[in-house]
Amino acid sequence: MDTVSAPDPAETERRIEALLFAAAGPLSLDDLARRLPEGSDVERGIAELRARYAGRGVELACVGDRWRFQTAPDLAFLMTLEREEPRRLSRAAQETLAIIAYHQPVTRAEIEAVRGVQASRGTLDVLLELKLVRMRGRRRTPGRPVTYGTTDAFLETFGLASLADLPGAADMRAAGLLSLDLPPDFAVPTPGAGEAEEDPIEDGDAAPEFHMDFLGGASGAGSRASDDG
Repeated sequence: MDTVSAPDPAETERRIEALLFAAAGPLSLDDLARRLPEGSDVERGIAELRARYAGRGVELACVGDRWRFQTAPDLAFLMTLEREEPRRLSRAAQETLAIIAYHQPVTRAEIEAVRGVQASRGTLDVLLELKLVRMRGRRRTPGRPVTYGTTDAFLETFGLASLADLPGAADMRAAGLLSLDLPPDFAVPTPGAGEAEEDPIEDGDAAPEFHMDFLGGASGAGSRASDDG
């Protein structure tokens, strides 16, 4: 009976390298495995590549459980003139994004309770448009409010492998993610520590309805102030 030998590790590493360089975005281990011969040791190939590129101008990095080649952080200044200026977030958007990142899954009412102001349509539209925030599901509480969380694009934008790598409040202020004059009672909890039960949003659920649920009128806002966008 014929035996099939395992794929050559060096060739597997070479193919992974080619796939990552050609990919339009980060690839997961499963993505790579589907494009390689059966039996290929993808994890070993990634480990070998990561070691080989360590300390070079381009390095292999894990972002949101996916792998990509990127410029070494200490050489980022070389690309300053060639890089597009990223869209700057308003103070309101920064604070809202930070609250969602650290408190997710979080509802509109909970965001407003932390910030002390009503969440405006413009502020939240920007975060959804940039795909930094997504609708996660519906909280198993009266009214079934929509819950929100961050996306893989959020992890990629801020160079995080996972939410566990989120920085503390001081680091976030230094990076410009948090305003220097946040409400005095704003706190940075452990990501995911306060997760409540929720039902995922199904394909049949109408996205516009959820969108308005979060961005619509001043329900529950009382006499609170509103974002200026």
